[in-house]
Amino acid sequence: EHRMLKQISRLMVVVSLCLLSGCSGFRPLYGTAAGGGSVAVDMSALAVEEQHSRGGQILRNVLLDGVKPGQARFTLKLQVTERVIDVASLSSTLGSRKRYALSAHYELIDLASSKSLTAGDSFSNVEFNIINVPVSDLQAADDARMRAGKELGGDLRLRLAAFLSAS
Repeated sequence: EHRMLKQISRLMVVVSLCLLSGCSGFRPLYGTAAGGGSVAVDMSALAVEEQHSRGGQILRNVLLDGVKPGQARFTLKLQVTERVIDVASLSSTLGSRKRYALSAHYELIDLASSKSLTAGDSFSNVEFNIINVPVSDLQAADDARMRAGKELGGDLRLRLAAFLSAS
């Protein structure tokens, strides 16, 4: 709920700034540029390295989801780390609360020149309950991993799109 209020306030600030400035030079992130290029075309030229952890595989799938494959011009290297952290424990019989932490260091490489274009780090933390019912606990952990992968993938996709639109 706090995150949603934060996002709404950010959106209101952006809309206010656009209205005050007349939105000069504003163009949609995934729109077509005046020269005919688009971020969507650049994103379709992105190859993402294979991942060996389940969290990394989910992240890779999220990054490639909805992107029409094209001739690779960029490769995205990912170093994914996943951890499960104890948050709270009431007693051994009542269950506990855990946090699934998924983090990634990324590096975008231009295949033609083998140069690093941009790099950075991002993360996602998702909490889930353990109620000491094995099937439910496994499902809760899997759901947390999936939610974290989707959140982190959306963040990385936005960062890459912003970089590609500026270059």
